Amino acid sequence: MPDKHGRVCVIRWRQVADSEQWSLSRLVSEVQRCCSVSRLRAHRLVRGWTLAQAVHEFRDLCVAHQLACPRLDPDQLRVWETRRDRRPQRTTIDLLCRLYRTNARDLALEPAGDYSAADSTSTPDARPIGALHTRPAPTAATPTALPTDPLEAIRHTVDRTLASASVTSGQLDLMEERLLLHRQQYIVSPPQQMLTELAADLGEVQLLAAERQPASAQLRLSEMTAILSTLVADALMKLGRLRQAGAWYATARTAADDSGRPDLRARVRVQAAMLPYYYGPLENAVRLAHEARLLTQNRPTETAAFAAAAEARARARIGDAAGAEAAMSMAQNLFARTRHPASGDDAWAFPERRLLLYLSGTLTSMALPRRAREKQQQAHTLYLTRPGTIDPTLLRLDEAICLVHERHMDDACQLARCTYMGVPPEHRTRILEARARNVIETAPEPLRKSRSARELDDCLTLPPGRG
Repeated sequence: MPDKHGRVCVIRWRQVADSEQWSLSRLVSEVQRCCSVSRLRAHRLVRGWTLAQAVHEFRDLCVAHQLACPRLDPDQLRVWETRRDRRPQRTTIDLLCRLYRTNARDLALEPAGDYSAADSTSTPDARPIGALHTRPAPTAATPTALPTDPLEAIRHTVDRTLASASVTSGQLDLMEERLLLHRQQYIVSPPQQMLTELAADLGEVQLLAAERQPASAQLRLSEMTAILSTLVADALMKLGRLRQAGAWYATARTAADDSGRPDLRARVRVQAAMLPYYYGPLENAVRLAHEARLLTQNRPTETAAFAAAAEARARARIGDAAGAEAAMSMAQNLFARTRHPASGDDAWAFPERRLLLYLSGTLTSMALPRRAREKQQQAHTLYLTRPGTIDPTLLRLDEAICLVHERHMDDACQLARCTYMGVPPEHRTRILEARARNVIETAPEPLRKSRSARELDDCLTLPPGRG
């Protein structure tokens, strides 16, 4: 049962509760109702705790009261909060009642102790909301948690901080597996659908990244943040939400820089170069792709080949034929020396068919239709077994632009119109529209007013799902 509204909603209810002097029980009930969460989760949310923080508080409670502490991690607590068929043991329920200073009935769990007034003579309903973050103090018989020697006390605090990681390597492995699945789904799924799925995992990654983690775990979280943010930015770009896309690309670059991995830093920059390539300014596309290539130090990797190919394509668009030829040659040379994974069905991969797509775009912009058509035919052969992506559509739009260079304006516009309208509405993104408009923009001024050009323009102004 995922949180329906999230922290902002809980904060709003807490403000109302404070101003109107609600009881804790009423606040929990309102959060449970409004956010469609379990009673157990509502108790955690009103305290402002993440799953990891609640587990820490649970363990500290056991230590403070010298109680046997059952094994508990954030994943297990999440299960108890979201699944009605999974319940903790009676002794654990008792500890949860102590943690939340309530009783089992209020947690919607089986009977256990009642700790709703453990630290006060007042009833639980009378307890002020502002006291939610406090924990029952240890009894007088409880030994002090830290040694009396100040230096030894500091050492114990440091050790405890170092041991306070809220994520295990196994959890990170599972999150990376989900990320790989997203990368595979991304090349065939509509961008709006992917945004929802990516946002959910990105939120989970950020909750963990915001807490103290070992350096190795923090680096992995930064890497996941960079990749997820890049995919979010790319989806927003496809949908035409350009300002948001630019902001998310900036976030992705920050996360990649935080990871310290040159290859990831380069990959995020070359992905970000797509935004100015399609929507301008083109000089920014050249700059980002060039920065990416420098970060790779021209080592034979997929990212280095990708960066060189992106730079070639952007340079061709600004009329730098010599620079485009040099970058294109470098891309092919780097790609030939690169060891490639068995499968390229991954939005983060740069297989041969994508290299050919970039070479097609470069040669098309350089008005070299014969050479471009050769790359297009090779790419189409490789894409035959990979239906569902927009890349074959971009190749056909390149073909239409080549027809413009060859002065076959009517054929070019007809091919562009049929190609664009043949794409399912949910995949008919602003990128495809922008590339289809290049067919008209590439033509000499008199041909832009031809009947076929007007028909193509009318087709591109139709809302998705029409025509």
